[in-house]
Amino acid sequence: MAISALEVLTQEQIQKFHKDGYLCIPGFLTPGQTDALLTRAKQLLDNFSVEDHPMTKFTTGDDNHVGDDYFLTSGDKIRFFLEEDALDSTGKLTREKQKAVNKIGHALHELDPLYRSVTLENPKMKALVRDLKFHRDPVALQSMVICKQQHIGGEVPEHNDSTFLYTNPPSAVGFWIALEKCTPENGALSFLPGSHLTTPISKRFVRMPNGGTGFEQLLDPSEVPKTEGKYVLEACNPGDLVIIHGSVLHKSERNTSPNTRFAYTFHMIESPPYAVYDEKNWLQPTLEMPFSKLLDVPNPTVVKPAGA
Repeated sequence: MAISALEVLTQEQIQKFHKDGYLCIPGFLTPGQTDALLTRAKQLLDNFSVEDHPMTKFTTGDDNHVGDDYFLTSGDKIRFFLEEDALDSTGKLTREKQKAVNKIGHALHELDPLYRSVTLENPKMKALVRDLKFHRDPVALQSMVICKQQHIGGEVPEHNDSTFLYTNPPSAVGFWIALEKCTPENGALSFLPGSHLTTPISKRFVRMPNGGTGFEQLLDPSEVPKTEGKYVLEACNPGDLVIIHGSVLHKSERNTSPNTRFAYTFHMIESPPYAVYDEKNWLQPTLEMPFSKLLDVPNPTVVKPAGA
């Protein structure tokens, strides 16, 4: 069988992704593309109306994860989620709105022309997906601008993405693009290399039967191996892309600096019949907006090393 020529990635980069569970690609977007996305994100923040907002905070802890209707119906909309520390005890903003938003989500890749252009309509992104051969017929979902606000940008604890976008078999991959310089001080991403090969998906984030969201255990905690190894912090420049395997453990620290850390991220999963995405997942497609196909012609084969 003929092997198709690589278009964007090298064989060494593909091998590194499968070995480490993530891959950094410097300068994937041009400075012009990156600046346009950052400018657009700031325009969205400027135009965001506080008056009719339910003041939904975005939280990431196991015991207090966001789960209200504003969040659960955001999969086909552009909505704004606030930092925990941006509201006082009465629910009033403690800072100007532009500096209070944790993230904007979750359908930027469909609804905003600029974000759509670098996601669904980007020939380079399509070529990368063809090179990676992780999915046969991927769909894009859960796109976000993560603001990581200065001084209050919240810590994101250790997690893997397949917990939140669960398919059977697991197929989630994250695409994370730095829109600003990402440093140890403003909350750059850290990864546990190789953890996608040793850490099972032990729980999943689901819609609860009585409303809201919560975690459903897939394994008894005693069955989950203790994570070992040393996290690696990946500082990034604007335009850098990080591809994140759905099972690799990663995290980011609180932003303690005077600088924001804007990033654009979206995810891909495999579509039927190659994987099942069920009604338990928090984010659901709608009749008006089914999940977005990325490739014009599906990959004829996929390449996944044993254990990946």
